[in-house]
Amino acid sequence: MPPVLKPELSKVDGLAFIGLSLSRKSDRGHPDSITHQTAFDLNNIIDREYEYIASTNDDGWLVGGGEPGYPKSYKLPAKDSAHVEIMRIGTYRPEWGGITEKDVVDVLRSGKILIPQIEVLPTGVVANGDSPPELEIRFDMPYGPDFEVLDAPLPPNWALRFIHNQLFKHFFNPSRFCPGAFHSTIVRKAEFRSPSHRDAYFAMCDAVLKKWKLAGPKALNDGAWDVDGTPLAKPGAYNSGIWLFLDRTKITHFFPPNFLPPYDTKEKREIILSFLTEEWDEKTLEWKKAEYPLQEVSKSSNKFFEFCGNPIETLLRGA
Repeated sequence: MPPVLKPELSKVDGLAFIGLSLSRKSDRGHPDSITHQTAFDLNNIIDREYEYIASTNDDGWLVGGGEPGYPKSYKLPAKDSAHVEIMRIGTYRPEWGGITEKDVVDVLRSGKILIPQIEVLPTGVVANGDSPPELEIRFDMPYGPDFEVLDAPLPPNWALRFIHNQLFKHFFNPSRFCPGAFHSTIVRKAEFRSPSHRDAYFAMCDAVLKKWKLAGPKALNDGAWDVDGTPLAKPGAYNSGIWLFLDRTKITHFFPPNFLPPYDTKEKREIILSFLTEEWDEKTLEWKKAEYPLQEVSKSSNKFFEFCGNPIETLLRGA
């Protein structure tokens, strides 16, 4: 069973959620796909030619424009549904463990949830624990924020945890949960042709991820699009916000940022850090102190500090 807040009161499972849309129209995908971002072309991490992957489930590729259908593909035709869940609502029926759509919309429009200008960075492509696995693109925080130096750069993908924790502290409907680490499912039941093909596929993905990392985090909804892909009626200077989904194929509302850059002022940084000190424990269904990986120091930085610490010894070793 999913790690819902109150299992005994969660009567009917549902797919409504708050999250990010990564959908993008492509001439290789379904003609009805809608563009909500151009920061990342997810076609670069999928295997439409089936060079590495032998088979998938009948949905085929969920991202990169989706599945075009016959005659371009022989999977079920479907538009791009690339997304990242931040909070699963379940249903809009409180008696089933959900919360009404009106209540969700009212809260998100009220300003009670601070929505920053969301910039994200894909941090990995992984196979989950299913057999055969789902392939997922991850949006992890690779290291924690600096809680002492308030003007230090924030880590990539900080906004996802920031919004998630606010939502979890505001909504208490029984069916509330988040389906694991922040990710977008690429394909389900991926069977690789061989272990070497599996290794080659992930090596291809790693090369793409390195290019994205060099470019740094990017804002989504960079074209100021509305739910249906048309221009927003009142676009702002910042338009990378969050979306309300009835399910992964049906977006009903867009909520623009209301907590705007810059984020290095003392007041804003204290607000951000206050929501990053904790994380939700799916096993105990309680808050706990957040634990983050340490930030890696590049080899070039190590050499710099090593040289500064003992320049003569360093030069002698290099001779």
